[in-house]
Amino acid sequence: MAMTLLDPQPPYPWTRPLRRFLWEWRRRHRNPFNVAIHLVGIPLAFLGVYWLFAFPWEEWYWGVGAFVLGYLLQYIGHLAEGNDLGEWAAIKRLLGLPYVGIAPRWNPDDPNRL
Repeated sequence: MAMTLLDPQPPYPWTRPLRRFLWEWRRRHRNPFNVAIHLVGIPLAFLGVYWLFAFPWEEWYWGVGAFVLGYLLQYIGHLAEGNDLGEWAAIKRLLGLPYVGIAPRWNPDDPNRL
């Protein structure tokens, strides 16, 4: 079933939250280097959390190391992009601090707007 621009709703309404999340994620990750490094960093961070609980406690450092490395890769990607990490942007927003949701080079009309 092909969706056209005239269709009022997507064929599967239950996918709307996932599609919105992915659309917002793509808005904040436009630099190809950032996207590529996230494709490595995100799974590595999740794998680190899994390893933390799956490995024997004596080998906890594998899980922590993978999590830290995955998060560090994402941080490097956001430095290249020019915006804040999603978690840090949310914390800054809650505290009323200034944050960069979308890098100004991708949002030249209003850098303060998300």
